[in-house]
Amino acid sequence: MTRTDLNELRKDPLLGRWVAVLGKSKTPAEYQLPPHEQPETSCILCQGRESEAPGEIMSLRAPGSDAAAKKWSTRVIPNFAPIFQVEGDLGRRGDGMYDKMNSIGANEIIIESPEHNSSPEDMGLDQMTRVITTYRERMSDLEKDPRLRYTLIYKNAGRDAGAVFSHPISHLASTPVIPKRVKEELDGAKQYFAYKERCLFCDLIREEMRVGSRVILETRHFLAFCPYASKFPFEIWILPKQHQCAFQDIRPEETEDMALMLSSVLKKLKTLFPGLSFNYFIHSAPNRVPRKDHWHTLGEDFHWHLEIMPRFLKTSGFEWGSGFYILPTSPEDASKYLREV
Repeated sequence: MTRTDLNELRKDPLLGRWVAVLGKSKTPAEYQLPPHEQPETSCILCQGRESEAPGEIMSLRAPGSDAAAKKWSTRVIPNFAPIFQVEGDLGRRGDGMYDKMNSIGANEIIIESPEHNSSPEDMGLDQMTRVITTYRERMSDLEKDPRLRYTLIYKNAGRDAGAVFSHPISHLASTPVIPKRVKEELDGAKQYFAYKERCLFCDLIREEMRVGSRVILETRHFLAFCPYASKFPFEIWILPKQHQCAFQDIRPEETEDMALMLSSVLKKLKTLFPGLSFNYFIHSAPNRVPRKDHWHTLGEDFHWHLEIMPRFLKTSGFEWGSGFYILPTSPEDASKYLREV
């Protein structure tokens, strides 16, 4: 084994976990994907079947259109089988030595396209801009509810990523607690800021732009790259260059730029891996309720971002038992393949 073939361990600066990066990277052709399934032609989420789905929460329509006209670009409805419900009180209480509360929150489906087999990244920049605008409006609205602490926007694309519908959709879950994975990021960013008096994510942007080998795409307002200690092969992060802790603070000119970035990156992935299942999610600041001695630096130390997780691998007992991920394609090689698409 030559020195360049040696495996190496890399430490994630945000969460402190270690990743094993294999010295000899797999090429895209070495990843085996399931065969394409025959696409459906319509479903309950399609335009014209609105009466069959739960009542509309919001939609984006052409100027002058109304709900009766059934002409919408994006549409938000309640989840068919919600885990969280908006009505009621939290009802925090003890159960012996344990704690519990009512499942208060929101579960919503964001329908990204009126057309069944047309994803927003394939419909042009305007449609992806509408999708991101819908994300922002729903997060801004739910932030007003004092019972809710966190809102997560996420997408499951393909069966291996947990998708139930083949129609292009995203999901929203708003919860009365901050999810553990998000809290780990918040704590990691807070500790970094306390030590260095700089935002960890802003430092990541500067470092990735300086090195360049893991950068996939750069626009005026955003940077896309494969993280140094990626958990999954071809994992991609998209970060705004200007420091912002909350996604809902995104400005109009940034919205269109993010639409360009997200569309371009998704097209690259789909070109390199036709039929790939993937997840993405937005990690933003929790609802900005002051918490003594904890979140008062949130505006300085946290930086919202979008993470894309391709679903090539099945998690093994080693990963589940140790929290130690194995990466068969290095971030440097993955970003090179993506840049070349």
